[in-house]
Amino acid sequence: MPGHATDVLAPGLMVCGTASNAGKSTLVAGLCRLLARRGVRAAPFKAQNMALNSAVTASGHEIGRAQFAQAQAAGVEATVAMNPVLLKPTGDVDAQVIVEGRPLGSMSAAQYHRYKPELFELVLKSLLQLRCEFDAVVLEGAGSPAEINLADSDIVNLRVAERAGVPAIVVGDIDMGGVFASLAGTVALLPAAQRDLVRGFVINKFRGDPSLLGDGLVDLERHSGVPTLGVIPMLDELHIDAEDSVALAQMPPPRADAHLDVAVIALPYLSNFTDLDPLLGESDVAVRLVRSARELGRPDLIVLGGSKATVKDLAWMRSRGIADALREAVNEHGAVVLGLCGGYQMLGASIHDDIESRQGKVQGLGLLSVETMFEADKVLAQRRGKSCGADVWGYQIHHGRVQPTSGSGEEPWLWLGGELEGWRSGRVMGTSLHGVFESDEFRHAFLARVAADRGCPYTPEPCSFAERREAQFDGVADAIEEHADVRALLEIMGVEA
Repeated sequence: MPGHATDVLAPGLMVCGTASNAGKSTLVAGLCRLLARRGVRAAPFKAQNMALNSAVTASGHEIGRAQFAQAQAAGVEATVAMNPVLLKPTGDVDAQVIVEGRPLGSMSAAQYHRYKPELFELVLKSLLQLRCEFDAVVLEGAGSPAEINLADSDIVNLRVAERAGVPAIVVGDIDMGGVFASLAGTVALLPAAQRDLVRGFVINKFRGDPSLLGDGLVDLERHSGVPTLGVIPMLDELHIDAEDSVALAQMPPPRADAHLDVAVIALPYLSNFTDLDPLLGESDVAVRLVRSARELGRPDLIVLGGSKATVKDLAWMRSRGIADALREAVNEHGAVVLGLCGGYQMLGASIHDDIESRQGKVQGLGLLSVETMFEADKVLAQRRGKSCGADVWGYQIHHGRVQPTSGSGEEPWLWLGGELEGWRSGRVMGTSLHGVFESDEFRHAFLARVAADRGCPYTPEPCSFAERREAQFDGVADAIEEHADVRALLEIMGVEA
């Protein structure tokens, strides 16, 4: 099998970017799939991820959703070593800090900056573990490696690559404009030792004929000393699990010919919005984001997704009139409502939160007779169960425990083993389980019930979500194979072509 001998460390390659959303996560997933197709057992790695999209490993540890997806692309089980530090923003200047898959607590940006030096050796230890267990490791940077104000405390970009002796490439987003200056400027700002690690550029999200770049690539190498190894086209139809909300702006427009209208409340701290991905793959479902009462209209299904700041997002809904519009949509127009995790908590009678917002008891929307008690320890688990007569599976990530109020007439609608995990009142229902729509049988049964309630047709998508996801990974790998110098990339990485 290609790879490394058992007595040496696996080779690696760091993928940096000129900015956030340059395409690092997608390129890493594609490289992981490309390596897997060559028989190389590869692992993704991102030392520090800042994201509201997270996932739970089989061992019950929380990591960034992007690294979980990259592990799927590599065909290996995701582990906490692939993302040892995760930051989940809870405000403009603070975040919950997750270290080795467990919440450490909330910190301000200044507090975390002072704490980062303690994490550097832990990050290197996690990377070392992966390099001992796998044939190759594909590392992902964060933002830009040329943030000179943060260089001394860097624990995720080229300072990690320098300590590990791993080469790097830098990805630039040409669709945003200024890609030549961004690539050359990134390298120019790096200290000499880190500049030497950058062995190639990749231009990403290109639209049109690459010949239009003319002599630009030659001139870029002359100015920077770094060759361009590929020009990857804009992959509009390929959507690998995103790590941050920037990707929400790139959601495809709602399908005009779909029968089911699904409105998703675009909460400011919307988390795990990858829960929507299976719905986006349904050709008979139109998914749209709603940020105001006027935009809500009369949908068939309203989804209140997860939130990393449940009380703040609930207040935001009230301030924009969305809470009243939601009640009207249910009570007067017969909309079906599904709350997922934080959205489930908002639907209830009350939220008792001395952990996240520290606001004590807060009144909920009152659409479900349940109440939520926040506890210090976080529930982290992969779960399987039943609902709508179908198998369902997903994962739990929450501090809040939801229980029906005394004398409640709510009905259970989702079970995890023998545990009641979802309650409903008429057309309003909720669950703490993320990822439920990835279960094809459940998704089709649930949407069919919504369509029946609303008196409209619905045709299930014949292709399974898992098959579509695999096709996405292969599509990115195919694009890299076709539009990049793969032999050079593998040579830089130290993997046999």
